[in-house]
Amino acid sequence: MGEVVEVRAPIVDESTGKQAVIGRLAQMKEKDALDALEAAKKAWDGGQGEWPQMSLAQRIAAMEALVEALKSQRQSIVEVLMWEICKNTGDAAKEFDRTMDFIAATIAELKSSASQGLGVWTTVSGVKAKVRRGPVGINLLLAPFNYPLNEMYAMLIPSLLMGNVVVMKLPNIGGLAHVLTAPAFASALPPGTVNFLTGRGRVTCTPVMREGSVDMLGFIGGSAAADALIGAHPSVHRLKVFSQLQGKNMGIVLPDADLDVAAEQCFLGATGYNGQRCTALKLMMVDAPRADAFLAKLKERVEGLKIGLPWESGVGITPLPEPNKPQYLEDLIADAVSKGASVLNEGGGTRAGALFTPALVFPVDPSMRLFHEEQFGPVIPVAKYEHVDEVVAAAKASWNGQQASLFTVDPEGSTAAKVLDALSTIVGRVNLNLQCSRSPDAFPFSGRRSSAMGTMSVSEALKYFSIETVVAYSAVSEASQAAVQGIEAKSKFLAPL
Repeated sequence: MGEVVEVRAPIVDESTGKQAVIGRLAQMKEKDALDALEAAKKAWDGGQGEWPQMSLAQRIAAMEALVEALKSQRQSIVEVLMWEICKNTGDAAKEFDRTMDFIAATIAELKSSASQGLGVWTTVSGVKAKVRRGPVGINLLLAPFNYPLNEMYAMLIPSLLMGNVVVMKLPNIGGLAHVLTAPAFASALPPGTVNFLTGRGRVTCTPVMREGSVDMLGFIGGSAAADALIGAHPSVHRLKVFSQLQGKNMGIVLPDADLDVAAEQCFLGATGYNGQRCTALKLMMVDAPRADAFLAKLKERVEGLKIGLPWESGVGITPLPEPNKPQYLEDLIADAVSKGASVLNEGGGTRAGALFTPALVFPVDPSMRLFHEEQFGPVIPVAKYEHVDEVVAAAKASWNGQQASLFTVDPEGSTAAKVLDALSTIVGRVNLNLQCSRSPDAFPFSGRRSSAMGTMSVSEALKYFSIETVVAYSAVSEASQAAVQGIEAKSKFLAPL
């Protein structure tokens, strides 16, 4: 038996004074990881394995069986999310339910596309053809701790539906929820279709990439880790990459904004799940003459947050699961304060163990780390500007290319239009009088710069985790027409749903 480590919640057991032990997780070594890859290679078998050779209808049926098996584990998974990553009761339940909804919507989208555009013979210039989408191959998938189920399944489900086989690296924090799903995968899918990796990424994922059999990397997390994995592959020219990376999304409060709406949406966007979301609002920029009024409204909301344990009623801030995160946040605040900023809310930036009191920091400026770095936690930096050109300049200079929120109610729209046009070539989504968000999943979730490669949605992910495959013949060839009729009646690839 290999090394096994205790998984501890960021919650202290009062009877022992230590963090509560909530489970155990294997620490796989390089050999274990390569064994998992071998299982995936056997299941793929150069595209001839059982899963990639199934018809689309067969794969959909298997995934529907998987969903039913997963639903039987709902309560256990929700409780693990509460303990291991400290999501409050409502958010933990929402993550599971939204994931099941995502699977259902993805299957519905696939059925629709297969029975319409991808299921129809089309004649162009004397050539008759049908386009279907086939699998890429062996996929290595990694997702972060903050939405361990939802973020992983946003890649995993489209990948599997399209016939790929998967090596799935569980996050070091948030991995227990996936352990609970293993029996469901084993019962619904052929052996080797999904393979779990646990342990340190450098020990497991790097040798898997270095071996060279991975055809596609799906990665949600930080760009440095993504770059390292991509660089480890010996044939980068053939490696397909899907990534959703970090964001430093701005909330831009224009001179004509409704401050109540702006304060409420900025508050929700900055503090939802402790600000531990890539789509969180991580920098507010406010028209200088209205900054005090905006800050007063934002401060009132921040100070009204209930801080406590995930299962407590009405709790808004819970312990931070990343062990080093509180110190990092303190360092960001200290840097800003040393350069002229202040923490405006009482008790902001203090901590008790893993509980970190949200900090409203003002005024931040480009000399401060907090202006540029993704805090990924409950620190709310607010900057002021004299002219919107300063906002555009900050967006241009940023590495962020994910989203922005723009607050305006001016019916003339000239200032807002100027800022929106600037943002349209910088970020993937501009939200008007709304916080940043990935949902609804029917909308494309894209990004530029260091924030993304590829687009996530129920339709786009199906495309990204597959490749167009065309079957074509001469439209005037009666012999080919007759052959096609026979082939289509027996081919799994061409079979209708």
